[in-house]
Amino acid sequence: MSRLGSGEATPQPWINVISNGDFGFHVSAEGAGFTWSRNSRDHHLTPWSNDPVTNRPGETIHLTDLDSLEVFTPFAALSSRPTLHFEASHSAGLSRFTGTDTGLVVEATQIVDPTDPIKFTRLSVTNTGAKPRRLRLYCYAEWVMGNNRDKTVPMLRTDESDGILMVENPFSTQFPGRMAFLTSDAPLSSFTMDRVAFLGRGSTLLPDAVARGMALFDAKTPIGDPCAALAIDLEVAAGASRTVTLLMGDAAGRHAAIALAHKHRRAGCDGVMAATTQEWDDFLNVLHVTTPDPAFDIMVNRWLPYQTLACRLRARSAFYQASGAYGFRDQLQDTLSLMLHDPSLAREQILHAAGRQFPQGDVQHWWLPETGAGVRTMISDDVVWLTYGITQYIDSTGDTAILDEVLPFLTGPELEAGEHDRFFQPETSDQTASVFEHAARALDLAIKRTGERGLALMLGGDWNDGMNRVGEDGRGESVWLSWFLAHALDVFSPVAEARGEAERAGRWRDHLANLKQSIESSGWDGAQYRRGYYDDGTPLGSQQSDECKIDSIAQSWSVMSEQGDPARQNAVMDQVLEHLVDDDADIVRLFTPPFADTPKEPGYIKGYPPGVRENGGQYTHAATWAVYALAMLGRGDDAKRCFDMLNPINHSLTHDAADHYRVEPYVAAADIYGADDKIGRGGWTWYTGSGGWLYRAAVEAILGIRRRDGRLFVTPMLPSNWPGFEATLLLEGKTFRIVVAGGVARINGETVDATKGFAL
Repeated sequence: MSRLGSGEATPQPWINVISNGDFGFHVSAEGAGFTWSRNSRDHHLTPWSNDPVTNRPGETIHLTDLDSLEVFTPFAALSSRPTLHFEASHSAGLSRFTGTDTGLVVEATQIVDPTDPIKFTRLSVTNTGAKPRRLRLYCYAEWVMGNNRDKTVPMLRTDESDGILMVENPFSTQFPGRMAFLTSDAPLSSFTMDRVAFLGRGSTLLPDAVARGMALFDAKTPIGDPCAALAIDLEVAAGASRTVTLLMGDAAGRHAAIALAHKHRRAGCDGVMAATTQEWDDFLNVLHVTTPDPAFDIMVNRWLPYQTLACRLRARSAFYQASGAYGFRDQLQDTLSLMLHDPSLAREQILHAAGRQFPQGDVQHWWLPETGAGVRTMISDDVVWLTYGITQYIDSTGDTAILDEVLPFLTGPELEAGEHDRFFQPETSDQTASVFEHAARALDLAIKRTGERGLALMLGGDWNDGMNRVGEDGRGESVWLSWFLAHALDVFSPVAEARGEAERAGRWRDHLANLKQSIESSGWDGAQYRRGYYDDGTPLGSQQSDECKIDSIAQSWSVMSEQGDPARQNAVMDQVLEHLVDDDADIVRLFTPPFADTPKEPGYIKGYPPGVRENGGQYTHAATWAVYALAMLGRGDDAKRCFDMLNPINHSLTHDAADHYRVEPYVAAADIYGADDKIGRGGWTWYTGSGGWLYRAAVEAILGIRRRDGRLFVTPMLPSNWPGFEATLLLEGKTFRIVVAGGVARINGETVDATKGFAL
């Protein structure tokens, strides 16, 4: 909960992301946000600010006292009135805002329907004074109907029917015929669709119509600057309350919009609120843990799984990026973190990803779901993630039938020599293959992409997209990708053999043996693993390097791949702890030192200031792998120490700490700065894959809870100051009570064999 005085704000926008998958919005603690439909990148109903300094609202709610002309609002972003005080609380699927002044309390609760493309704002106005109030409620929406208001405004056409204020962009090529609307369940006293008529000619926080308590001019067809602004007159007796529901939605045409608005004006939002609460409780209560660390519990029980499903999978949008797209490797990883909650999410995403592959084995790095348009690239690790996702899914569920699902390939122009990427809309090929064959072709291509040292080629960048010039000439190599590929070959070779692909399995095993030998020789730097090699043969992530002397992921994946020399694994993670775990800054760096003066050109990563984002700051996605690797080695104290650095709650335990960290203390941040006076400042939040991996590091690695082919395993690697923990897990209608104490794990009172698990 945020408590703000008038004119106050959180250090940077602290938002909530709320979505049903096809429709959603985000909103900050000050009440500023934006609403989208169908695709969060290309069909904004109202403006996406992406401006952490001003965060100008594109949707507003005001109440004007018609006798005194005092103006009230539930949103801190809209008020300069010194006597108003605000509270904001974000939770799963719901945000609530309260503005309190002498004699009046205004509360707004915002949700979306679980299925329909409609947003509700339930406004409750309570008169705590001794006299009745005559109030005029104003609600305003600044229409976009695209992804850039400057471009769409001249094209917008407005309409009205029975108090439903509508807008369309008839020139939209992606979403033709869509009609957005704003309405209320209370009769309108007046309305306008002319933005200037509502706001006035000046540019102030307070619209002219609101300041004057004016009735709105009935302008249905404004010239050049449309909006939706409605007014509702309310009389509130002393000690009484009034409730009004405001509705914003989007539908396929005028008739559909009117029908949707009427449906939900009649039904109200009480049922929607109950359904939303139930939906999220059912999802999040699948696993509930109680440990000696409340900050750990809050993130595991609520915010990390919520961040992953609501933002990464449904909205694919947040304050710092409105993507709307699916990333080939991105959402695969996200769904794997929710295997206990809903394995069907992973199955569906595996099929989505397999269907975005070309016959040559390469894939779209990302694509837009409506059209399939996306980017074909030379990023090298994409082709291994499909195998990783499939094997993780099968390991958890035992569902080998997914391998036999048949999907078509895509067709489109191949990249030319020297071309790093190309955006286009591919066609669907008549050629089809099983999911197994899709994954196998990708692995075959990964093997084909082998450098002169026997390591995997870096090409246009591996997991670290910012290293896009390390191997741009086709000779640079990646040690990290070599570990990742080695793991994939190891776990997928038995799958191939079981399907009668003995020759292919044999080739994969031969390459695996050579690859491991190459990593342990050419990838070894004396006390750690190198990150790779530039095109010209210069080592990267080596003690021979002038900058980027050690990179964490080459060390972590020597453990996570289960392919590294066991005699070296603890030693390389010691190097991570010594050089990359920064106790003073409270961060786990990606590598050190950052790129600054090196004459080498690793890629656009060098464009970031030293210590910022991937360039030597904390890149949380990679840091979660360090936690996971340490736990795999049985180093519970070290794993928990690093996890605590990644837990956003621990960066905001005091007011001063929150001011310095700046970003939300309840969701994972993609990065934390590690340079100069910005050390410890959070960067990009919400829309980051680090949320899912932080959850996996907590649940699978530290608590040791995993489901494998019909059995439940509990193999914790706890810190020494934890006597144990308890958890409740709900699977397939059954409840499993997990108690770990004295180094012994019990499920429903029965001791769990670490090697055999517990039958579900």
